[in-house]
Amino acid sequence: MSNSFDYDLFVIGGGSGGVRAARMAAQSGAKTALAEEDRYGGTCVIRGCVPKKLMVYASEYSSTIGDAKAYGWKVQAGGFSWNEFKGKLHSELDRLEGIYRSVLKDNGVECHDTRARLMDPHTVELADGATKTAKHILIATGGTPVKPNTPGAECAITSNEIFHLRELPKSLLIIGGGYIACEFACILGGLGANVTQYYRGERILRGFDVEARDVISREMIRSGIDLNLDTNISGIEPKNGGHHVTAEDGTVRMFEQVMFATGRSPNSGDMNLRKTGVKLGTRGEIITDDYSQTSVPSIYAIGDVTNRVNLTPVAIREGMAFVQTVFEGRPTPVDHDLVATAVFTRPEFGSVGLSEEDARKNEAVDIYRTTFKPMQQGFAGREEMAFMKLVVSRSTNRVLGCHIVAPGAGEMIQLAAIAVKMGATKNDFDRTCAVHPTMSEELVTMKDPS
Repeated sequence: MSNSFDYDLFVIGGGSGGVRAARMAAQSGAKTALAEEDRYGGTCVIRGCVPKKLMVYASEYSSTIGDAKAYGWKVQAGGFSWNEFKGKLHSELDRLEGIYRSVLKDNGVECHDTRARLMDPHTVELADGATKTAKHILIATGGTPVKPNTPGAECAITSNEIFHLRELPKSLLIIGGGYIACEFACILGGLGANVTQYYRGERILRGFDVEARDVISREMIRSGIDLNLDTNISGIEPKNGGHHVTAEDGTVRMFEQVMFATGRSPNSGDMNLRKTGVKLGTRGEIITDDYSQTSVPSIYAIGDVTNRVNLTPVAIREGMAFVQTVFEGRPTPVDHDLVATAVFTRPEFGSVGLSEEDARKNEAVDIYRTTFKPMQQGFAGREEMAFMKLVVSRSTNRVLGCHIVAPGAGEMIQLAAIAVKMGATKNDFDRTCAVHPTMSEELVTMKDPS
């Protein structure tokens, strides 16, 4: 390290991407520091993926108990205790945060539990006024939920607050149609809340395959969610211990709680980025090249603050590629192609590659699809349907996209993504012997295009 700098690397942000980068840089011999103003683990561990998935598990037991009865078990539900679950949930988050802190300490990363911002291309200022210099600075500050400029919006909560509610609301309006809105509609409905969802668009889950989106909509409605499309609100008014919500068509409805899930923005404010010369996009995202380098050569950025592919595993891979590029002498561009994702609605949705709509913009494709009632749920008397779809290039026979709506879709799409990433063809799928009886066997038994 040059004697002119306090550190080789200073990381701003203690989420999954920042922590991974700091740990790997320290392991490579770099003198490393990290600043985090909130809790270590970031959105994913503290207020996102992990607590959400635990809530998904909790919400599924309401239907599982009914299934158990159908299978001959003598069971009786005693009702869901939000406070009991919440206490255990936060104990688990505390444990995971402790692991993140220990990983940094054990690898010699110097941690500063405070906010940091840039002063110049090699200097950061901590909230107490202290300054630290570094040869390289990595910004990994993530994103944050945003509320629209709607009268009364300050009365509503976001996904940040949902894990800290004193009581589970009996009635809830969720505003939005993205994966966060749809996931929490299913979660809270499963936990016993009366859930209404408003979305201004004509279909939920914009950007995904249209058929899959329609299947999920039908299943959400079937589960009891009051899904209202082409619907937006004009105002929220606290009244009589609840919230009077006025839709743009003049309809007024009363809800105990209102939640906005209308998008997230890069967490780049009040960091002196433009003053330091770091270029930002129209939404405040930090502009980077394929190696996560910003317009200032000594400053890099990874994760949701760059608004590239906003998924935790992607942020981690970006952090690893950054260390390989800067500290290990192996320039490694970030691969954002064919990233699989899962949406934890009920049923789950797993997707990798192109939707049918996007594929058709490029070339002629064949579509293989199947809709069926899963054996486990069907035996229990449930009407829940599963849907699977392969988008296949007509000229190369390559599988361009795979979309699954079914229980366990998140687990299935991870394995399907390996095949799609490797460039598997439909013939490769066809010559793979099925595992019977499973839902996933449908992926290799669809013989004729629709």
